[in-house]
Amino acid sequence: IERLISIDELDTGSRVNQIGTLQRAGDTRWSSHFRSVSSLLRLYNPTCSVDVFIATIDSHLQELNIRFNEDAVEIIILTSALNPRDNYKSFDCDEIYNLVDKFYSLDFTKQEKIILKCQLQHYQFDVIHHPDMQNLSTVTELRQKLVETRKTEIYYLIDRLLRLVLTLSVSIATTERAFSTMKIIKTRIRSKIEDDFLTNCLVVFIEQAITEKISVDKIIDDFYDMK
Repeated sequence: IERLISIDELDTGSRVNQIGTLQRAGDTRWSSHFRSVSSLLRLYNPTCSVDVFIATIDSHLQELNIRFNEDAVEIIILTSALNPRDNYKSFDCDEIYNLVDKFYSLDFTKQEKIILKCQLQHYQFDVIHHPDMQNLSTVTELRQKLVETRKTEIYYLIDRLLRLVLTLSVSIATTERAFSTMKIIKTRIRSKIEDDFLTNCLVVFIEQAITEKISVDKIIDDFYDMK
């Protein structure tokens, strides 16, 4: 490209034959990882000719493993078996039963787990092929249709599981509050703050009831004692 530009065989200008680079992933900006992956796909061929591709993929895998542990990933995969999208393409009786057995074992008795297996088998041939239960895309829509068709009375255990799954978004409220707090701490001026320092600032801000009881003089004395 350099040679062709030098002999005026290629044009230059905005977005024309320019040198590109991979987007750097930030420590505390999750969206930066998406942009980094997008730039990696756009520059796939050049990155494959050096060791950049492997290093970049390793970096993203490490970040994903930190943010999503095995249990979190497994519950997402298992709950997808209840999703009615694409004509219940993801439906799987075994995965749904594993979801109950591993994550909701306290919400179902042993007898109910046995009954649930039977309900799932009937559900597979009844609900999935029912004309009123087609063209659904979310678990919420599925539950609403089950209520409208009064099938919640027949598949009451599956209905219980659906309601439990729908509370997952509520269970992350604490995390959402933490992100709201992070927006207060991580301002535009502090946009490049590192993870450790950000965590320390968040703890001080969130636990104000505790930190207000700690005097500045006590902190100074502690640092002095540490030499």
